[in-house]
Amino acid sequence: MNNTIQEMIDRQSIRAYKDKEITKEDKDLIINAGINGPSAGNMQLYSIIDVKDKDTIEKLSVLCDNQPFIKNAKMVLVFCADYEKWYNAFNDLDLNPRLPGKGDLLLAIEDAMIVAQNTVNAAWSLGIGSCYIGDIMENYEEVTKLLELPDYVYPACMVVYGYIDENQTRKFKPKRVDNKYVVFENKYRSLNNEELKDMFESRNINEDYETWMKKFIERKYNSDFSKEMCRSANKYIERFSD
Repeated sequence: MNNTIQEMIDRQSIRAYKDKEITKEDKDLIINAGINGPSAGNMQLYSIIDVKDKDTIEKLSVLCDNQPFIKNAKMVLVFCADYEKWYNAFNDLDLNPRLPGKGDLLLAIEDAMIVAQNTVNAAWSLGIGSCYIGDIMENYEEVTKLLELPDYVYPACMVVYGYIDENQTRKFKPKRVDNKYVVFENKYRSLNNEELKDMFESRNINEDYETWMKKFIERKYNSDFSKEMCRSANKYIERFSD
């Protein structure tokens, strides 16, 4: 196994960072690695908001489910799916563009997430940990105002970074399920109830399946933050035409 693949397998979310600023050289390398990822038609349907203002970061840490470790990050990037620039350019030349639709939004989200993942891998190779903050999708009204997001810009994810604090014991990386449960040949295959049980139990859940699932649905899927995420996501999606 080569070093690139090993680093991608080893990478895990890091929430404790050294009290050390990320150098301009490392920051530029990380961002350039992201921007040089694949892009649909080379349209680069994304924008990256480099959040430096401490007050803004503080507000984001609250809006993103009150996660104080966000405030200690040394770099905060918001990766936005962005059709605003193309749409405005089309209009500037009187090309009579249709309104951006939901398909355009999904394509732009793909572009934004590719960039984000490239930065995460690049950062890890430099000894810089990171953590995805999907909660940036929540609190539509406040986040839109705070980041001044126009109609056709959607905050697909936020990532926080910092040099890994080796004095902090890294948590055990959660086990992924066996490939047979996620890789299907030629067409999708629905798993039966026994396979679903086996799939989740293979993750070493350390308690009986039914108990674990009951706790999980309340902690995640049926939680207030999950409902808020769906509400806010719908508000963003409503900006894009049918």
